Amino acid sequence: MAGKKINPMLKMGLEFGPIILFFIGYLKLKEETFLIGGQDYAGFILVTAAFVPLMMLSTAALWRLTGHLSKMQLATLVLVVLFGGLSVWFNDERFFKMKPTMIYLLFGGLLAVGLMRGQSWLKVVMEEVMPMEEEGWMILTRRICAFFLGLAVANEVIWRFLSTDTWVYFKTFGLPVAMFLFFMTQGGVLQKYGIEEEDEPEA
Repeated sequence: MAGKKINPMLKMGLEFGPIILFFIGYLKLKEETFLIGGQDYAGFILVTAAFVPLMMLSTAALWRLTGHLSKMQLATLVLVVLFGGLSVWFNDERFFKMKPTMIYLLFGGLLAVGLMRGQSWLKVVMEEVMPMEEEGWMILTRRICAFFLGLAVANEVIWRFLSTDTWVYFKTFGLPVAMFLFFMTQGGVLQKYGIEEEDEPEA
């Protein structure tokens, strides 16, 4: 079911606002340590604790304004709450750093299962927005599946072997830029296999 239209800038603000605020909060608090309940918490953990409810509020606002949330948005929210909550509860930033890996493994894995069954599950959720021939959907699904799995590997390498600063920059800017550039390069598939909708006959 298609959602209600809202101002594109408002929609972008609700989707990316929590990420930007996480980045700003991390820059301000990354060198700080806070004693809470007799236990020391790094700034990263406190920013994560703030990010989780902020993400919940922004997602709820999107649902309220549009009347619709995609399966990707819902799955992302669940994983943010799960892995963000684990990081705060165990005072261990590694859980939150794993979150992008889990998101991209989930989406890439689901697409891979569909491909093994000879189906494009991407088509199921995007066909109304982007009509294409079946061959085009299969090509695009294989590429997005490989891309998501590649992002999962990249996130694992970065958080495990590089600094927290590098991971935060990667999460805030690297992932969105990579997504944008990837989909920009898929224009050839959309152009070759896209199905133009027929205009409604005039009354």
